[in-house]
Amino acid sequence: MAHSLRNILILATVIPAVLTIPTTDSSSPTSLRPRAIRPQPERATGLFRRLRNALIERIWSIPDTCHTHKLSPAPSASRAPENFRARYGGDVVLRFQVNTEDEAKALSEAVNILYLDIWEATTKWVDIRIANDVVPSFIGLLPASLRDSYTPLMHDLARAVYETYPESSPAEETSLTPGLTTLHDWRAGRGTPEDLFFQDYQPLSVLYPWLRLIASMFPSHASLISLGLSAEGRDIPALRVGARPDNVPNDSDKSRPTLLIVGGSHSREWISVSTTAYIAYNLVTRYGQPHSPYVTKLLDHFDVVFVPVLNPDGYEYTWTTDRLWRKNRQPTSLPFCPGVDLGRSFPFGWDGFGDTDNPCSDSYAGPAPLAATEAQILYDWARNETEHNNVTFVSFLDLHSYSQQVLYPYSYTCDVDPPNLEDLEEVAFGLAKSFRLTNGHYYGAESACQGGISFQDQTKKTSVQAEAQGGSALDYFYHDLHVKLSFQIKLRDTGNYGFLLPRSHIVPTGDEAYEAVVGLGRWLLGDHGIESIDDRDSVWGVEIATSGSQDTEVAHEEDKTSSAAENDESFYDDSDFELRRRRRR
Repeated sequence: MAHSLRNILILATVIPAVLTIPTTDSSSPTSLRPRAIRPQPERATGLFRRLRNALIERIWSIPDTCHTHKLSPAPSASRAPENFRARYGGDVVLRFQVNTEDEAKALSEAVNILYLDIWEATTKWVDIRIANDVVPSFIGLLPASLRDSYTPLMHDLARAVYETYPESSPAEETSLTPGLTTLHDWRAGRGTPEDLFFQDYQPLSVLYPWLRLIASMFPSHASLISLGLSAEGRDIPALRVGARPDNVPNDSDKSRPTLLIVGGSHSREWISVSTTAYIAYNLVTRYGQPHSPYVTKLLDHFDVVFVPVLNPDGYEYTWTTDRLWRKNRQPTSLPFCPGVDLGRSFPFGWDGFGDTDNPCSDSYAGPAPLAATEAQILYDWARNETEHNNVTFVSFLDLHSYSQQVLYPYSYTCDVDPPNLEDLEEVAFGLAKSFRLTNGHYYGAESACQGGISFQDQTKKTSVQAEAQGGSALDYFYHDLHVKLSFQIKLRDTGNYGFLLPRSHIVPTGDEAYEAVVGLGRWLLGDHGIESIDDRDSVWGVEIATSGSQDTEVAHEEDKTSSAAENDESFYDDSDFELRRRRRR
Protein backbone atom coordinates (compact mmCIF):
# COMPACT_ATOMS: atom_id res chain seq x y z
CA MET A 1 0.00 0.00 0.00
CA ALA A 2 2.79 2.37 0.93
CA HIS A 3 4.60 1.53 -2.30
CA SER A 4 1.46 2.27 -4.37
CA LEU A 5 0.89 5.52 -2.52
CA ARG A 6 4.48 6.51 -3.20
CA ASN A 7 4.02 5.89 -6.94
CA ILE A 8 0.78 7.91 -6.97
CA LEU A 9 2.53 10.84 -5.32
CA ILE A 10 5.35 10.61 -7.83
CA LEU A 11 2.84 10.62 -10.68
CA ALA A 12 1.08 13.66 -9.25
CA THR A 13 4.40 15.47 -9.05
CA VAL A 14 5.83 14.46 -12.38
CA ILE A 15 2.85 14.69 -14.76
CA PRO A 16 2.50 18.53 -14.58
CA ALA A 17 6.22 18.89 -15.20
CA VAL A 18 6.14 16.43 -18.07
CA LEU A 19 3.34 18.27 -19.80
CA THR A 20 5.46 21.39 -19.88
CA ILE A 21 8.29 19.66 -21.73
CA PRO A 22 7.98 20.58 -25.40
CA THR A 23 7.66 17.82 -27.95
CA THR A 24 9.88 19.78 -30.32
CA ASP A 25 12.23 22.72 -30.09
CA SER A 26 10.06 25.50 -28.68
CA SER A 27 11.95 28.29 -30.41
CA SER A 28 9.66 30.16 -32.75
CA PRO A 29 10.60 29.62 -36.41
CA THR A 30 10.70 33.40 -36.81
CA SER A 31 12.67 34.05 -33.64
CA LEU A 32 15.98 35.83 -34.06
CA ARG A 33 17.40 34.39 -30.85
CA PRO A 34 20.21 31.87 -31.40
CA ARG A 35 19.39 28.43 -30.13
CA ALA A 36 21.50 26.83 -27.42
CA ILE A 37 23.77 23.98 -28.53
CA ARG A 38 22.75 20.69 -26.92
CA PRO A 39 24.92 17.58 -26.74
CA GLN A 40 22.15 15.13 -27.80
CA PRO A 41 20.92 15.54 -31.36
CA GLU A 42 17.74 13.54 -30.70
CA ARG A 43 15.10 13.84 -28.02
CA ALA A 44 12.15 11.66 -27.06
CA THR A 45 8.95 13.08 -28.49
CA GLY A 46 6.15 10.73 -27.41
CA LEU A 47 4.08 11.76 -24.40
CA PHE A 48 4.08 8.31 -22.76
CA ARG A 49 7.78 7.81 -23.50
CA ARG A 50 8.51 11.12 -21.81
CA LEU A 51 6.29 10.10 -18.88
CA ARG A 52 8.14 6.81 -18.61
CA ASN A 53 11.53 8.47 -18.70
CA ALA A 54 10.51 11.05 -16.13
CA LEU A 55 9.25 8.34 -13.74
CA ILE A 56 12.44 6.32 -14.09
CA GLU A 57 14.59 9.41 -13.56
CA ARG A 58 12.63 10.43 -10.46
CA ILE A 59 12.51 6.94 -8.86
CA TRP A 60 16.15 6.06 -9.58
CA SER A 61 17.51 9.61 -9.16
CA ILE A 62 18.82 9.71 -12.72
CA PRO A 63 19.72 13.23 -13.92
CA ASP A 64 17.19 14.74 -16.30
CA THR A 65 18.78 14.49 -19.73
CA CYS A 66 16.52 17.17 -21.14
CA HIS A 67 17.06 19.89 -18.55
CA THR A 68 19.83 19.27 -16.07
CA HIS A 69 22.74 18.91 -18.45
CA LYS A 70 24.87 21.97 -18.91
CA LEU A 71 24.02 23.90 -22.03
CA SER A 72 26.78 25.23 -24.19
CA PRO A 73 26.59 28.99 -24.14
CA ALA A 74 24.89 30.46 -27.17
CA PRO A 75 27.54 32.08 -29.34
CA SER A 76 25.57 35.29 -29.73
CA ALA A 77 22.85 35.45 -27.07
CA SER A 78 21.32 38.90 -27.33
CA ARG A 79 20.20 41.25 -24.58
CA ALA A 80 17.01 42.11 -26.50
CA PRO A 81 13.85 42.11 -24.36
CA GLU A 82 11.79 38.93 -24.48
CA ASN A 83 8.80 40.60 -26.10
CA PHE A 84 10.61 42.38 -28.92
CA ARG A 85 9.01 40.29 -31.68
CA ALA A 86 5.48 40.80 -30.34
CA ARG A 87 6.05 44.54 -29.82
CA TYR A 88 7.59 45.38 -33.20
CA GLY A 89 6.74 42.46 -35.47
CA GLY A 90 3.70 44.19 -36.94
CA ASP A 91 5.28 47.63 -37.46
CA VAL A 92 6.88 49.23 -40.50
CA VAL A 93 8.58 52.55 -41.20
CA LEU A 94 7.26 54.44 -44.23
CA ARG A 95 8.90 57.35 -46.00
CA PHE A 96 6.59 59.94 -47.56
CA GLN A 97 7.61 62.40 -50.26
CA VAL A 98 5.82 65.71 -49.60
CA ASN A 99 5.51 68.14 -52.52
CA THR A 100 2.84 70.67 -51.58
CA GLU A 101 1.67 72.65 -48.58
CA ASP A 102 -1.67 70.83 -48.56
CA GLU A 103 0.08 67.47 -48.50
CA ALA A 104 2.26 68.52 -45.59
CA LYS A 105 -0.72 69.77 -43.57
CA ALA A 106 -2.80 66.67 -44.33
CA LEU A 107 0.06 64.38 -43.32
CA SER A 108 0.60 66.25 -40.07
CA GLU A 109 -3.12 66.15 -39.22
CA ALA A 110 -3.38 62.42 -39.91
CA VAL A 111 -0.36 61.75 -37.71
CA ASN A 112 -1.92 63.73 -34.86
CA ILE A 113 -5.27 61.97 -35.21
CA LEU A 114 -3.72 58.50 -34.96
CA TYR A 115 -0.88 59.50 -32.57
CA LEU A 116 1.75 58.08 -34.87
CA ASP A 117 5.49 58.20 -34.29
CA ILE A 118 7.28 60.62 -36.64
CA TRP A 119 10.85 59.41 -36.81
CA GLU A 120 12.25 62.29 -38.83
CA ALA A 121 10.99 65.12 -41.02
CA THR A 122 12.88 67.20 -43.58
CA THR A 123 11.97 69.17 -46.68
CA LYS A 124 12.78 66.05 -48.70
CA TRP A 125 10.92 63.35 -46.76
CA VAL A 126 8.97 62.39 -43.66
CA ASP A 127 9.58 59.02 -41.97
CA ILE A 128 6.71 57.55 -39.93
CA ARG A 129 6.55 54.38 -37.86
CA ILE A 130 3.14 52.71 -38.09
CA ALA A 131 1.50 49.35 -37.41
CA ASN A 132 0.72 47.35 -40.53
CA ASP A 133 -2.95 47.04 -39.66
CA VAL A 134 -3.24 50.82 -39.24
CA VAL A 135 -1.76 51.64 -42.65
CA PRO A 136 -5.10 51.44 -44.55
CA SER A 137 -6.80 53.81 -42.08
CA PHE A 138 -3.85 56.19 -42.22
CA ILE A 139 -3.72 56.21 -46.01
CA GLY A 140 -7.47 56.84 -46.08
CA LEU A 141 -6.93 60.13 -44.21
CA LEU A 142 -4.45 61.40 -46.81
CA PRO A 143 -5.13 63.18 -50.09
CA ALA A 144 -4.97 61.08 -53.24
CA SER A 145 -1.60 62.56 -54.20
CA LEU A 146 0.03 61.08 -51.07
CA ARG A 147 -1.48 57.62 -51.23
CA ASP A 148 1.12 56.37 -53.67
CA SER A 149 4.02 58.64 -52.68
CA TYR A 150 5.51 56.52 -49.93
CA THR A 151 8.04 53.72 -49.74
CA PRO A 152 8.81 51.27 -46.93
CA LEU A 153 12.19 51.83 -45.27
CA MET A 154 12.03 48.88 -42.88
CA HIS A 155 10.16 45.73 -43.78
CA ASP A 156 11.20 43.93 -40.58
CA LEU A 157 11.39 46.41 -37.74
CA ALA A 158 11.69 43.66 -35.11
CA ARG A 159 14.84 42.35 -36.74
CA ALA A 160 16.39 45.81 -36.89
CA VAL A 161 15.57 46.30 -33.19
CA TYR A 162 17.07 42.94 -32.25
CA GLU A 163 20.36 43.60 -34.01
CA THR A 164 21.09 46.76 -32.02
CA TYR A 165 21.43 44.86 -28.73
CA PRO A 166 24.82 43.47 -27.66
CA GLU A 167 25.57 39.81 -28.05
CA SER A 168 25.88 39.30 -24.31
CA SER A 169 23.63 38.71 -21.35
CA PRO A 170 23.25 40.99 -18.30
CA ALA A 171 24.99 38.34 -16.17
CA GLU A 172 28.18 38.80 -18.21
CA GLU A 173 28.38 42.56 -17.65
CA THR A 174 30.04 42.41 -14.23
CA SER A 175 32.93 40.34 -15.54
CA LEU A 176 33.13 42.34 -18.76
CA THR A 177 33.32 45.87 -17.35
CA PRO A 178 36.88 45.76 -15.88
CA GLY A 179 38.30 44.77 -19.26
CA LEU A 180 36.45 47.34 -21.32
CA THR A 181 39.14 49.97 -21.42
CA THR A 182 42.79 49.57 -22.26
CA LEU A 183 45.13 52.42 -23.04
CA HIS A 184 45.28 52.95 -26.78
CA ASP A 185 48.75 53.47 -28.23
CA TRP A 186 48.48 56.73 -30.13
CA ARG A 187 52.21 56.84 -30.82
CA ALA A 188 51.70 54.89 -34.03
CA GLY A 189 49.68 57.80 -35.40
CA ARG A 190 45.98 58.25 -35.97
CA GLY A 191 44.14 55.04 -35.34
CA THR A 192 40.95 53.55 -34.02
CA PRO A 193 40.79 52.46 -30.37
CA GLU A 194 40.30 48.73 -30.03
CA ASP A 195 38.28 49.26 -26.89
CA LEU A 196 35.64 46.62 -26.19
CA PHE A 197 33.37 49.39 -24.97
CA PHE A 198 32.82 50.65 -28.52
CA GLN A 199 32.16 47.27 -30.10
CA ASP A 200 28.57 47.40 -28.86
CA TYR A 201 26.02 49.82 -27.49
CA GLN A 202 26.26 49.72 -23.71
CA PRO A 203 23.59 49.81 -20.98
CA LEU A 204 23.84 52.00 -17.89
CA SER A 205 25.21 49.07 -15.89
CA VAL A 206 28.29 49.15 -18.13
CA LEU A 207 28.42 52.85 -19.03
CA TYR A 208 28.52 54.19 -15.47
CA PRO A 209 31.40 51.98 -14.26
CA TRP A 210 33.25 52.80 -17.48
CA LEU A 211 32.97 56.53 -16.76
CA ARG A 212 34.30 55.97 -13.24
CA LEU A 213 37.14 53.93 -14.68
CA ILE A 214 38.11 56.66 -17.15
CA ALA A 215 38.13 59.28 -14.39
CA SER A 216 40.27 57.07 -12.13
CA MET A 217 42.77 56.28 -14.90
CA PHE A 218 43.33 59.93 -15.86
CA PRO A 219 42.94 61.97 -12.65
CA SER A 220 45.23 64.74 -13.95
CA HIS A 221 42.71 65.91 -16.53
CA ALA A 222 39.43 64.00 -16.03
CA SER A 223 36.93 63.97 -13.19
CA LEU A 224 33.45 62.58 -12.72
CA ILE A 225 30.70 64.84 -11.42
CA SER A 226 26.95 64.46 -10.92
CA LEU A 227 24.35 66.83 -12.29
CA GLY A 228 21.62 65.38 -10.09
CA LEU A 229 19.05 62.58 -9.97
CA SER A 230 16.51 61.65 -12.63
CA ALA A 231 12.76 61.31 -12.11
CA GLU A 232 13.24 57.68 -11.04
CA GLY A 233 16.26 58.46 -8.88
CA ARG A 234 19.10 57.52 -11.23
CA ASP A 235 22.31 59.50 -11.23
CA ILE A 236 23.05 61.78 -14.20
CA PRO A 237 26.86 61.71 -14.38
CA ALA A 238 29.09 64.04 -16.37
CA LEU A 239 32.77 63.70 -17.24
CA ARG A 240 34.69 66.97 -16.96
CA VAL A 241 37.86 66.94 -19.06
CA GLY A 242 40.48 69.68 -18.81
CA ALA A 243 43.99 70.28 -17.50
CA ARG A 244 45.64 73.05 -15.49
CA PRO A 245 49.32 72.84 -16.55
CA ASP A 246 51.89 75.08 -14.86
CA ASN A 247 53.13 76.45 -18.18
CA VAL A 248 49.72 77.92 -19.07
CA PRO A 249 48.76 81.19 -17.36
CA ASN A 250 45.80 80.62 -15.05
CA ASP A 251 43.99 83.68 -13.79
CA SER A 252 41.79 82.54 -10.93
CA ASP A 253 39.59 85.60 -11.37
CA LYS A 254 38.95 84.80 -15.01
CA SER A 255 36.19 82.34 -15.88
CA ARG A 256 37.11 79.01 -17.40
CA PRO A 257 35.81 78.66 -20.99
CA THR A 258 33.90 75.41 -21.28
CA LEU A 259 32.36 73.28 -24.03
CA LEU A 260 29.29 71.24 -23.10
CA ILE A 261 28.45 68.09 -25.09
CA VAL A 262 25.19 66.29 -24.26
CA GLY A 263 23.83 62.97 -25.53
CA GLY A 264 20.93 60.70 -24.74
CA SER A 265 18.21 63.34 -24.37
CA HIS A 266 15.95 61.10 -26.42
CA SER A 267 16.36 57.62 -25.06
CA ARG A 268 16.09 55.66 -28.31
CA GLU A 269 18.95 57.59 -29.93
CA TRP A 270 21.66 55.21 -28.73
CA ILE A 271 24.27 56.45 -31.17
CA SER A 272 24.26 59.84 -29.40
CA VAL A 273 25.25 58.12 -26.14
CA SER A 274 28.06 56.09 -27.72
CA THR A 275 29.32 59.08 -29.70
CA THR A 276 29.49 61.33 -26.62
CA ALA A 277 31.49 58.63 -24.81
CA TYR A 278 33.72 58.13 -27.86
CA ILE A 279 34.63 61.80 -28.13
CA ALA A 280 35.38 61.90 -24.40
CA TYR A 281 37.57 58.79 -24.60
CA ASN A 282 39.60 60.18 -27.50
CA LEU A 283 40.19 63.56 -25.88
CA VAL A 284 41.16 62.02 -22.55
CA THR A 285 43.54 59.42 -23.97
CA ARG A 286 45.13 61.66 -26.60
CA TYR A 287 45.94 64.47 -24.17
CA GLY A 288 49.70 64.95 -23.95
CA GLN A 289 50.41 62.74 -26.97
CA PRO A 290 52.86 64.30 -29.45
CA HIS A 291 50.65 63.29 -32.38
CA SER A 292 47.68 65.22 -30.95
CA PRO A 293 49.00 68.71 -30.20
CA TYR A 294 45.64 70.40 -30.74
CA VAL A 295 43.95 68.12 -28.21
CA THR A 296 46.58 69.00 -25.63
CA LYS A 297 46.33 72.72 -26.38
CA LEU A 298 42.53 72.59 -26.27
CA LEU A 299 42.41 70.88 -22.86
CA ASP A 300 45.12 73.19 -21.50
CA HIS A 301 42.90 76.21 -22.13
CA PHE A 302 39.34 74.86 -22.11
CA ASP A 303 37.22 72.41 -20.17
CA VAL A 304 34.95 69.98 -21.99
CA VAL A 305 32.01 68.56 -20.03
CA PHE A 306 30.38 65.40 -21.39
CA VAL A 307 26.90 64.27 -20.35
CA PRO A 308 26.51 60.92 -22.15
CA VAL A 309 22.95 60.20 -20.94
CA LEU A 310 20.77 63.11 -19.90
CA ASN A 311 17.73 60.81 -19.84
CA PRO A 312 18.88 57.70 -17.93
CA ASP A 313 15.37 56.49 -17.04
CA GLY A 314 14.24 56.45 -20.65
CA TYR A 315 17.54 54.94 -21.76
CA GLU A 316 17.23 52.11 -19.26
CA TYR A 317 13.65 51.53 -20.41
CA THR A 318 14.86 51.07 -24.00
CA TRP A 319 17.09 48.25 -22.76
CA THR A 320 14.51 46.44 -20.68
CA THR A 321 11.17 47.06 -22.38
CA ASP A 322 10.76 49.33 -25.41
CA ARG A 323 13.76 49.98 -27.68
CA LEU A 324 11.98 52.87 -29.42
CA TRP A 325 10.91 54.83 -26.33
CA ARG A 326 11.68 58.57 -26.73
CA LYS A 327 10.64 60.50 -23.59
CA ASN A 328 11.67 60.27 -19.97
CA ARG A 329 9.66 58.07 -17.58
CA GLN A 330 8.11 60.46 -15.09
CA PRO A 331 4.36 60.23 -14.32
CA THR A 332 1.90 62.48 -16.16
CA SER A 333 -1.77 63.32 -15.75
CA LEU A 334 -2.56 60.04 -17.53
CA PRO A 335 -1.16 57.07 -15.56
CA PHE A 336 -0.95 54.91 -18.68
CA CYS A 337 0.98 57.56 -20.68
CA PRO A 338 4.14 58.47 -18.74
CA GLY A 339 6.97 60.62 -19.96
CA VAL A 340 7.83 64.16 -21.09
CA ASP A 341 9.95 65.05 -24.12
CA LEU A 342 13.20 66.60 -22.88
CA GLY A 343 13.71 68.22 -26.27
CA ARG A 344 10.65 70.42 -25.75
CA SER A 345 10.87 71.18 -22.03
CA PHE A 346 13.13 74.23 -21.82
CA PRO A 347 11.63 77.66 -21.15
CA PHE A 348 12.73 79.72 -24.15
CA GLY A 349 10.25 79.36 -26.99
CA TRP A 350 8.26 76.74 -25.10
CA ASP A 351 5.10 75.93 -27.05
CA GLY A 352 3.40 73.14 -25.12
CA PHE A 353 -0.15 74.11 -26.00
CA GLY A 354 -2.93 72.90 -28.26
CA ASP A 355 -2.88 69.35 -29.58
CA THR A 356 0.60 68.77 -28.20
CA ASP A 357 -0.81 68.73 -24.66
CA ASN A 358 -1.68 65.03 -24.90
CA PRO A 359 0.63 63.06 -22.58
CA CYS A 360 0.40 60.07 -24.92
CA SER A 361 2.25 61.99 -27.63
CA ASP A 362 5.92 61.12 -28.13
CA SER A 363 6.67 64.85 -28.22
CA TYR A 364 4.63 65.82 -25.15
CA ALA A 365 6.12 69.07 -23.78
CA GLY A 366 4.62 68.73 -20.32
CA PRO A 367 2.12 70.98 -18.55
CA ALA A 368 4.65 73.80 -18.12
CA PRO A 369 8.25 74.73 -19.00
CA LEU A 370 10.86 72.58 -17.24
CA ALA A 371 8.23 70.00 -16.31
CA ALA A 372 10.70 67.28 -17.30
CA THR A 373 12.85 66.51 -14.26
CA GLU A 374 16.05 66.02 -16.24
CA ALA A 375 15.57 69.27 -18.16
CA GLN A 376 15.19 71.10 -14.86
CA ILE A 377 18.40 69.49 -13.59
CA LEU A 378 20.43 70.53 -16.64
CA TYR A 379 18.90 74.01 -16.45
CA ASP A 380 19.80 74.42 -12.76
CA TRP A 381 23.29 72.94 -13.12
CA ALA A 382 24.22 75.13 -16.11
CA ARG A 383 23.00 78.29 -14.38
CA ASN A 384 24.85 77.38 -11.20
CA GLU A 385 28.06 76.84 -13.18
CA THR A 386 27.87 80.24 -14.79
CA GLU A 387 26.70 82.17 -11.74
CA HIS A 388 28.69 80.55 -8.94
CA ASN A 389 31.50 78.39 -10.37
CA ASN A 390 33.24 80.89 -12.64
CA VAL A 391 32.37 79.00 -15.83
CA THR A 392 31.66 80.49 -19.24
CA PHE A 393 30.09 78.15 -21.75
CA VAL A 394 31.58 78.95 -25.13
CA SER A 395 29.90 76.14 -27.07
CA PHE A 396 27.04 73.70 -26.64
CA LEU A 397 26.64 70.54 -28.73
CA ASP A 398 23.40 68.60 -28.37
CA LEU A 399 23.84 65.20 -30.06
CA HIS A 400 20.85 63.44 -31.58
CA SER A 401 19.91 61.15 -34.46
CA TYR A 402 19.13 60.86 -37.25
CA SER A 403 19.39 62.72 -40.64
CA GLN A 404 23.06 63.85 -40.68
CA GLN A 405 22.56 67.56 -40.05
CA VAL A 406 24.34 70.32 -38.16
CA LEU A 407 21.62 72.66 -36.92
CA TYR A 408 21.96 76.10 -35.35
CA PRO A 409 19.38 78.37 -33.62
CA TYR A 410 16.57 78.98 -33.75
CA SER A 411 14.41 75.90 -33.41
CA TYR A 412 11.16 77.44 -32.21
CA THR A 413 10.66 79.75 -35.23
CA CYS A 414 11.94 80.41 -38.72
CA ASP A 415 10.91 84.07 -38.60
CA VAL A 416 13.79 85.30 -36.42
CA ASP A 417 17.48 85.12 -37.29
CA PRO A 418 20.08 84.87 -34.50
CA PRO A 419 22.25 87.99 -34.13
CA ASN A 420 25.52 86.17 -34.87
CA LEU A 421 24.14 84.22 -37.83
CA GLU A 422 27.37 84.63 -39.82
CA ASP A 423 29.50 82.97 -37.15
CA LEU A 424 26.93 80.22 -36.63
CA GLU A 425 26.84 79.43 -40.33
CA GLU A 426 30.63 79.47 -40.61
CA VAL A 427 31.07 77.03 -37.75
CA ALA A 428 28.09 74.87 -38.78
CA PHE A 429 29.46 74.42 -42.29
CA GLY A 430 32.90 73.80 -40.79
CA LEU A 431 31.55 71.06 -38.55
CA ALA A 432 29.70 69.53 -41.48
CA LYS A 433 32.92 69.64 -43.49
CA SER A 434 34.82 67.76 -40.77
CA PHE A 435 32.13 65.07 -40.71
CA ARG A 436 32.29 64.69 -44.47
CA LEU A 437 36.06 64.66 -44.80
CA THR A 438 36.47 61.96 -42.15
CA ASN A 439 34.46 59.15 -43.74
CA GLY A 440 32.74 60.70 -46.73
CA HIS A 441 29.27 61.02 -45.18
CA TYR A 442 27.56 64.24 -46.16
CA TYR A 443 26.06 66.42 -43.39
CA GLY A 444 23.80 69.35 -44.14
CA ALA A 445 23.93 72.65 -42.24
CA GLU A 446 20.99 74.95 -41.61
CA SER A 447 18.82 76.39 -38.85
CA ALA A 448 17.05 73.91 -36.59
CA CYS A 449 13.70 75.31 -37.65
CA GLN A 450 14.52 74.75 -41.32
CA GLY A 451 15.77 71.27 -40.51
CA GLY A 452 12.37 70.28 -39.11
CA ILE A 453 10.22 71.57 -41.97
CA SER A 454 8.32 69.02 -44.03
CA PHE A 455 7.43 71.52 -46.77
CA GLN A 456 8.64 74.93 -47.89
CA ASP A 457 7.88 76.80 -51.08
CA GLN A 458 10.54 78.35 -53.26
CA THR A 459 10.06 81.80 -51.73
CA LYS A 460 10.59 80.31 -48.23
CA LYS A 461 7.60 82.36 -47.06
CA THR A 462 5.29 79.37 -46.71
CA SER A 463 6.40 76.39 -44.66
CA VAL A 464 4.87 73.55 -42.67
CA GLN A 465 6.49 71.82 -39.69
CA ALA A 466 5.64 68.17 -39.15
CA GLU A 467 5.71 68.68 -35.37
CA ALA A 468 6.33 71.49 -32.88
CA GLN A 469 9.96 72.26 -32.02
CA GLY A 470 9.79 74.93 -29.31
CA GLY A 471 11.41 74.57 -25.92
CA SER A 472 14.64 73.04 -27.18
CA ALA A 473 17.89 72.92 -25.21
CA LEU A 474 19.54 74.46 -28.28
CA ASP A 475 17.48 77.67 -28.08
CA TYR A 476 17.75 77.87 -24.30
CA PHE A 477 21.55 77.68 -24.20
CA TYR A 478 21.88 80.09 -27.09
CA HIS A 479 19.37 82.72 -26.01
CA ASP A 480 19.16 82.53 -22.22
CA LEU A 481 22.72 81.44 -21.33
CA HIS A 482 24.28 83.37 -24.24
CA VAL A 483 26.25 80.39 -25.57
CA LYS A 484 26.89 81.86 -28.99
CA LEU A 485 28.11 78.65 -30.60
CA SER A 486 25.20 76.32 -29.87
CA PHE A 487 24.40 73.47 -32.22
CA GLN A 488 22.19 70.45 -32.44
CA ILE A 489 23.90 67.67 -34.38
CA LYS A 490 21.86 64.85 -35.85
CA LEU A 491 24.18 61.93 -36.42
CA ARG A 492 23.94 58.99 -38.81
CA ASP A 493 22.14 57.91 -40.81
CA THR A 494 19.58 59.29 -43.28
CA GLY A 495 16.89 56.68 -42.84
CA ASN A 496 18.29 53.34 -43.87
CA TYR A 497 18.37 52.29 -40.21
CA GLY A 498 17.11 55.44 -38.49
CA PHE A 499 17.29 55.09 -34.70
CA LEU A 500 18.39 51.47 -35.09
CA LEU A 501 21.87 52.13 -36.40
CA PRO A 502 23.92 48.88 -36.31
CA ARG A 503 26.82 48.58 -33.91
CA SER A 504 29.25 48.63 -36.84
CA HIS A 505 28.55 52.38 -37.15
CA ILE A 506 29.58 53.24 -33.58
CA VAL A 507 33.28 53.81 -34.25
CA PRO A 508 32.94 55.48 -37.70
CA THR A 509 30.31 57.87 -36.34
CA GLY A 510 32.48 58.54 -33.31
CA ASP A 511 35.48 59.25 -35.55
CA GLU A 512 33.49 61.83 -37.53
CA ALA A 513 32.20 63.55 -34.42
CA TYR A 514 35.62 63.55 -32.74
CA GLU A 515 37.25 65.22 -35.76
CA ALA A 516 34.47 67.81 -35.79
CA VAL A 517 35.01 68.60 -32.10
CA VAL A 518 38.77 68.94 -32.63
CA GLY A 519 38.04 71.31 -35.52
CA LEU A 520 35.73 73.31 -33.27
CA GLY A 521 38.48 73.37 -30.64
CA ARG A 522 40.98 74.79 -33.12
CA TRP A 523 38.45 77.39 -34.22
CA LEU A 524 37.94 78.41 -30.57
CA LEU A 525 41.69 78.55 -29.95
CA GLY A 526 42.02 80.93 -32.88
CA ASP A 527 38.94 82.94 -31.90
CA HIS A 528 40.32 83.42 -28.37
CA GLY A 529 43.73 84.49 -29.67
CA ILE A 530 45.46 81.41 -28.24
CA GLU A 531 46.52 80.08 -31.62
CA SER A 532 47.36 82.01 -34.75
CA ILE A 533 45.48 80.62 -37.74
CA ASP A 534 46.05 82.14 -41.17
CA ASP A 535 43.42 80.07 -42.97
CA ARG A 536 40.44 79.66 -40.66
CA ASP A 537 38.81 77.20 -43.05
CA SER A 538 41.77 74.81 -42.70
CA VAL A 539 40.92 74.02 -39.07
CA TRP A 540 38.08 71.79 -40.30
CA GLY A 541 40.29 69.67 -42.53
CA VAL A 542 41.91 69.87 -45.94
CA GLU A 543 39.74 69.29 -48.98
CA ILE A 544 41.25 67.05 -51.63
CA ALA A 545 40.50 68.42 -55.08
CA THR A 546 38.52 66.11 -57.36
CA SER A 547 37.35 66.46 -60.92
CA GLY A 548 33.88 67.68 -61.71
CA SER A 549 33.01 64.40 -63.37
CA GLN A 550 33.90 62.50 -60.22
CA ASP A 551 31.72 64.79 -58.10
CA THR A 552 28.82 64.27 -60.48
CA GLU A 553 29.29 60.52 -60.37
CA VAL A 554 29.34 60.46 -56.56
CA ALA A 555 26.21 62.58 -56.34
CA HIS A 556 24.47 60.32 -58.87
CA GLU A 557 25.39 57.20 -56.92
CA GLU A 558 24.07 58.72 -53.68
CA ASP A 559 20.79 59.69 -55.32
CA LYS A 560 20.25 56.07 -56.38
CA THR A 561 20.42 54.67 -52.87
CA SER A 562 16.78 55.44 -52.04
CA SER A 563 15.43 53.19 -54.78
CA ALA A 564 18.05 50.57 -54.00
CA ALA A 565 16.86 50.34 -50.41
CA GLU A 566 13.33 49.73 -51.58
CA ASN A 567 14.31 46.73 -53.72
CA ASP A 568 17.02 45.17 -51.56
CA GLU A 569 15.44 43.19 -48.74
CA SER A 570 18.84 42.21 -47.34
CA PHE A 571 20.06 45.75 -46.71
CA TYR A 572 19.97 45.28 -42.92
CA ASP A 573 23.13 43.18 -43.16
CA ASP A 574 25.12 45.66 -45.22
CA SER A 575 26.65 48.10 -42.77
CA ASP A 576 28.21 50.14 -45.55
CA PHE A 577 24.95 50.74 -47.39
CA GLU A 578 23.81 54.31 -46.80
CA LEU A 579 20.67 56.09 -47.89
CA ARG A 580 21.95 59.63 -48.35
CA ARG A 581 19.93 62.80 -48.56
CA ARG A 582 21.47 65.28 -50.97
CA ARG A 583 21.24 69.01 -50.37
CA ARG A 584 22.58 71.94 -52.32
CA ARG A 585 26.11 72.60 -51.12
